[in-house]
Amino acid sequence: MGKIIAVTNQKGGVGKTTTAVNLASALGMMNKKVLLVDIDPQGNATSGLGISKQDNEKSSYHVMLGQMTAEEAVVPTEFKNLSIVPSDITMAGADLEIAELENRESILKKGLAGVREQYDFILIDCPPSLNLITINALNAADSLLVPIQCEYYALEGLAQLINTVSRIKRTYNNHLEIEGVLFTMYDGRLNLTQEVAEQVKKHFPKQVFKTVIPRTVRLSEAPSFGQPINYFDKRSKGAEAYDKLAKEIIKKNKR
Repeated sequence: MGKIIAVTNQKGGVGKTTTAVNLASALGMMNKKVLLVDIDPQGNATSGLGISKQDNEKSSYHVMLGQMTAEEAVVPTEFKNLSIVPSDITMAGADLEIAELENRESILKKGLAGVREQYDFILIDCPPSLNLITINALNAADSLLVPIQCEYYALEGLAQLINTVSRIKRTYNNHLEIEGVLFTMYDGRLNLTQEVAEQVKKHFPKQVFKTVIPRTVRLSEAPSFGQPINYFDKRSKGAEAYDKLAKEIIKKNKR
């Protein structure tokens, strides 16, 4: 049965989608069958894999409204072992549309039930906010991966997320765990980076990934070409970092 990992942080601009796309691709290159589920209305994970985010006949919007299962909404990509349930701007209204539905917090979990056996990993790229869509992701997931940028407000955002996780575990999904905290846009030369990293490790000594994702131009360029970093520039520091992260996650989840 595939491991479902929600890639989430309530704070935007922390490398969440970059991580979802590039980790999914790196896992695929390591012969893991991967499904990326884009539930962010911005649809950046979708365009980052070269898929159009305009007027999709199959999308996460249709899954969230219970109009089709994830299996029916899957779109193949040109990248090894990697498929996607795409997103587009219609997802922006999904939060309000599902508010009146029965079992509204479990729609995504139900939608993904039929595909779990088909993939080794299912990654969910969440919106940078806590709404019904994100709650659905946390309810459906086995664990969550939290990308954070080593900046002044990082700990505050992480504390808010941990409180959210506690509430989700109490109310909906008592099996939810933290897969790990990932430092992104990392620049070890900065004192602030080192200070924040030390504080996070102090609060979460066993949950911080050994791998850190450096701040690189190539990582920020890759999405505009519709390619993950390990296809866009496989020798770049960014590609090497996401390969290391994929290996770390595979090792952690060996059965």
